[in-house]
Amino acid sequence: MNDKEPLLTTYNKLPIDTDSDNENKSASDWRQYFSRQKTDTKNKNFDDEIKHTTEEIHVSLFQLFRFADCIDLVLIIIGLCFMLGSVVCALANVILFGRITGLFATTSFAVDCGNQYENSVFTIINNTVCPFGIDLNPLNYDRLHKLCHYDNKTILTTLAPLTPLFHENVMHLVYLFFGFSILTFLCTSLEYFCCTIAAKRQTSRMSVLLFRSLIQRVVTKQTEDQLTSYSKAGQIAQEVFSSLRTVLSFNGSKSQQKQYEKELKLNEWCTVRKDAAFGAFFGWLFFINFLVYSIGFTFGSILMSDGNHRTLTIGDILVVVNMFAQALGFLNGIGPFFQSIAEAQGAAVSVFRLIDEAHDENINETEILQENISDEKSISTINGDIQFDNVTFSYPSRENATALNNLKFIARANQTTALVGSSGCGKSTCVSLLLRYYEPSSGRIMIDGQSITHYKIKQLRQNTGVVSQEPILFGISIYENIRFGKMNATRAEIEQAAEQANAHNFIMKLPNKYETLVGERGIQLSGGEKQRIALARALVKQPTILLLDEATSALDNVSERIVQEALDRACKNRTTIVIAHRLTTIQNADYIYVLDKEGVIEEGTHETLMAKEGGKYQTMVKMQQAEKTIDTQDGLMNMAKVVAEDEEQILERIRLLSESEEIGKNQRALISTRKQFVFVRLLKMNSPEWMFIFIGCLVCLLGGLRGPMFSILFAKIINEFNDCKYNDIRYRVLITSGLLIVIGAVFMILRFFQFMTFGIAGAKLVSRIRSKAFACFLRQEVAYFDRPENSSGAICNQLSSNAAAIEDMAGTRLGVICESLSMSAFGFLLGLFYNWQLTLIIAIPFFIMLIAVVIDIRLSSWLKTQADLIYSQASTLAVEVITNMRTVKQLSMENEVLQQYSNMIDQILIVFWRPEALFAMVYGLYWTMSPLTLGLLYWRALILVEKNELDMSDVVMISAFGMFALEALKIVGMLGKRIGASFAAAHAFFDLFDRIPTIDNGSNKGQELTNFSGETEFNQVKFMYPTRPAVLVLNKLQLSIKSGQRIALVGMFK
Repeated sequence: MNDKEPLLTTYNKLPIDTDSDNENKSASDWRQYFSRQKTDTKNKNFDDEIKHTTEEIHVSLFQLFRFADCIDLVLIIIGLCFMLGSVVCALANVILFGRITGLFATTSFAVDCGNQYENSVFTIINNTVCPFGIDLNPLNYDRLHKLCHYDNKTILTTLAPLTPLFHENVMHLVYLFFGFSILTFLCTSLEYFCCTIAAKRQTSRMSVLLFRSLIQRVVTKQTEDQLTSYSKAGQIAQEVFSSLRTVLSFNGSKSQQKQYEKELKLNEWCTVRKDAAFGAFFGWLFFINFLVYSIGFTFGSILMSDGNHRTLTIGDILVVVNMFAQALGFLNGIGPFFQSIAEAQGAAVSVFRLIDEAHDENINETEILQENISDEKSISTINGDIQFDNVTFSYPSRENATALNNLKFIARANQTTALVGSSGCGKSTCVSLLLRYYEPSSGRIMIDGQSITHYKIKQLRQNTGVVSQEPILFGISIYENIRFGKMNATRAEIEQAAEQANAHNFIMKLPNKYETLVGERGIQLSGGEKQRIALARALVKQPTILLLDEATSALDNVSERIVQEALDRACKNRTTIVIAHRLTTIQNADYIYVLDKEGVIEEGTHETLMAKEGGKYQTMVKMQQAEKTIDTQDGLMNMAKVVAEDEEQILERIRLLSESEEIGKNQRALISTRKQFVFVRLLKMNSPEWMFIFIGCLVCLLGGLRGPMFSILFAKIINEFNDCKYNDIRYRVLITSGLLIVIGAVFMILRFFQFMTFGIAGAKLVSRIRSKAFACFLRQEVAYFDRPENSSGAICNQLSSNAAAIEDMAGTRLGVICESLSMSAFGFLLGLFYNWQLTLIIAIPFFIMLIAVVIDIRLSSWLKTQADLIYSQASTLAVEVITNMRTVKQLSMENEVLQQYSNMIDQILIVFWRPEALFAMVYGLYWTMSPLTLGLLYWRALILVEKNELDMSDVVMISAFGMFALEALKIVGMLGKRIGASFAAAHAFFDLFDRIPTIDNGSNKGQELTNFSGETEFNQVKFMYPTRPAVLVLNKLQLSIKSGQRIALVGMFK
């Protein structure tokens, strides 16, 4: 990979329909979802580049486990072993089902044919030779020939012991059913637990590796803002909410909302096409399943009528056919999970690409996270000069524009060197090159006569302190922010650094002192306070080199003097490079270089440069002196008073800074009273797609007939094998098998439309929820975002992960759930119609599974809520680190933030460890109930048959009804975790929708401004921030601004 290439290449894709005509398309215009995506001339190579990317990278099923460690592999192997055991149990259950069903069918066959043969004997009892019909095949001839040699009493005595023998055979198989059911429970439970824990461990490791790869990247302005939580829409969300005050001040909410919705629409057609493809695939599996039964029974009837296969029974046919059908049934049953695997493979492409790019040999940042780099020189102390020797440099994103052109200067050891010049002359670029964010195009940068490429990057940055114009603080305590400068610093060292930075006194007056939270990006502090804490963070590691990049340019004059006093002390006995816009701050520098586009144009001390008449430096100083409006002498005389008043007012202004976290917890988004069930509210939000939902529900209702219709035809085919004439058997089986094929084709079409309709409705719903949530966030008052739980990272995480969780329930999986419930209901109704006693036996395990499903859903919902809290913290850290990557690299804290992120992800495993054991038992229960119910069903059926209360032909039909009902509920249960997570996500969104902001930024209420002259008045205004209610910021402010006036507000920093 080329160093000059950005980390992520984005394509400005156009939405499907951006014209006004297309905006009026209704959801019923299904053609829009199958039209090709349009691109403009600027993106004419879009399809080719995407195709090239997808051809280069493809993630297979096994590659999803590429980051598994030894423990994961052991767990996976153990899980696979138990999986093989569960497969053996499943095959055994299929064999037992075929054998038992075959026993019932064979017994019915023997009784029916026995009665027919008995009547024949009564007719021909006196004949010495039995007359045979010409249509009898050899097998029938053989059976009838044997019967002709016995009288009717012999026949009756032969049929008499049939019932005890039948009872013994059936009970033997029923006991095996119970045994394999218990074994299935153990195998599936342990299999689920081992594989789930291994998957979660690897997922956590992938999250850490991805985060690590991001902080290893070379930092450029073009890529920092592009690393967002999800796609282009996620990037817009992160940019908007991290700069919300700017967006609101320019009334940019509506434009950003439209841009966000525009990006969301790009994903709808992809989702629908994907769901339609899955619908066609799983519909085809349905058809193949019916086709297997049809061909199997037809071919079996032919073999039975063949004299060469006289030992073939209906039980043998059932075993073979069920084996093939069960395999296809597993594929059909794992449909939703197969879709999840495909989605995971698609998502893994971009994740693996980022992780793999981090190991590119051209990226020198990777060595920071490695401890075994030994071919570079370690830094103990630096006592020599810093020299730029004919350095030329162009930024990778602007190769045609030269930032530095043969720059040459020397910063002497233990002296202060200043770089001044107009904007764009390359002053800040020198800092970036010295810290090795970039490599020069030509020339060398040397320290102590050695090129900086010979030093370890991490040690170079650890020995360099940086204070920039806009200091970046992280949303943690003051103590932790300072400690980031030196992770092993003692408390005494931290307090000493704060004293050197003039920060210790105001920190100690806070309620929680150094444990006070500063808010996201230090928003709770003023500019002067942030600058002093940033200086303390730079000084705590006692750097040999100190870089001051316009450290006071953003401060007012009073704040500047306080900070400048601390900087002057910090520069003593250090090699210091100062980049300054205010030239008054560098008058005491040992040496000054004046830069422009061509390099150094003037150099010398302040006095020598001022002595040059008409020189660049002299001109700049005179211009700034002319603009100065505050008397320096008066300011110096009042400095002691200013500092005293500042310390006193800081205590009042941020007394409750430390309570912001507690206030945030107590004043979270208002939890509304849910008068309606969440699912009902989701349906109401999905009401514009009512036609698709109606069609989908109708299709699901018809799809629910699949189980009962198959059961009826299945029992009918088995009963048709009871016919004594094999020509009739072949004919009837052929007719019924043809019906199976027709019904399979119908349900294949229904499955396609089911996935299609619910896919459209689900995609629209998710886009609508994201759009509404985005708008609701923009409506909240600014104080809402001051709370830690409402940081930009947490908001982006909610818009991405929670919406994706709802998509799991609102799309095609909802159709699968509806169809499964419909199938269960139809199965029970028909079962009650045929025999209520056997149906009640099925009802007992059915309701046990139903209770398990409810527990599964509720527990999953609770776990989703707990996990979201941790993911929100991790997302906040990730966004904060990535957007402030320069600060992270300046402080060489990559390993530290990586460890913090890793610890947060590890908490997910801790939260899920014990519940997963319960999930494993529930999972095993799902797979156990079917064979266990079959055992109970046949045991009870045997009793009823012996009492002549049940026809044997009904046993097969009712058992098939029950199995379809339990299998349908098992599918719902296996989706329980996703359903629970979806409900938790929906609750979070509805809490947001129901929250009433104290200041509604999107409200249209109020009087419109007409002929506004600009006259403004503050009349006895009192104000305190919601997160600091005890601090009075404005106390009876009285201010009147006349129309056309230009006023200035000045005062001491608070």
